[in-house]
Amino acid sequence: MFAETDVSASLVYGGLIGLAAALILTLTKKPKSSMVGKAGAAGIKAMMPAIYILILAWIIVAVIDELQTGAYLAALIDGSIPLFLLPLLLFIVAGFMAFSTGTSWGTFSLLLPIAGEIAATLDITMMLPFLASVLAGSIFGDHCSPISDTTILSSTGAGSHHIDHVVTQLPYALIAAGASSIGYLVLGVSGSMWLGLLTAVILLVAVVYIMKIILSKSTTASA
Repeated sequence: MFAETDVSASLVYGGLIGLAAALILTLTKKPKSSMVGKAGAAGIKAMMPAIYILILAWIIVAVIDELQTGAYLAALIDGSIPLFLLPLLLFIVAGFMAFSTGTSWGTFSLLLPIAGEIAATLDITMMLPFLASVLAGSIFGDHCSPISDTTILSSTGAGSHHIDHVVTQLPYALIAAGASSIGYLVLGVSGSMWLGLLTAVILLVAVVYIMKIILSKSTTASA
């Protein structure tokens, strides 16, 4: 299902269905035809920058797909790598692939079969951690990617500049990814999913606590 999913078509069909639902709900209120026209024109004007960016991003993604960037990155993961490093490496490669291609679903379709095959060959008990690391890394890279459709539409929905949205969400995503990376490394070394999860949670809590102390001191100093 991941491999056959057409994300671009899903966005188009979803948008058309949403537009039809909005029109139907609006017409039930029996507004003036001039008001409907003005509202439609204002909506089109507001969404045009996002549509421009989205079309250009899809063009870049198509070029990257033709260059087989995803397949090349996926080929870097094979059975010769030590088992304890694989959860971390799968997370990193999935994140970089999703960031480069702007799609988490495309990364799923490439890396999930590879991760599953490696786990089935080396250690079947690591199947769930391997698949989880691919899913988490793909979502991380997709959220940070400036050519991701979710990033483009999120910035438009929030009314912020596209690049500003990318830059401001990077610190949060990188902190979470850093804690997760150490958690995946602990998971690989110990073989315990709970220990890896506990490590990541403790690191996140520690980072939040440290940032709170720094913010408190800076506020006191400025006052």
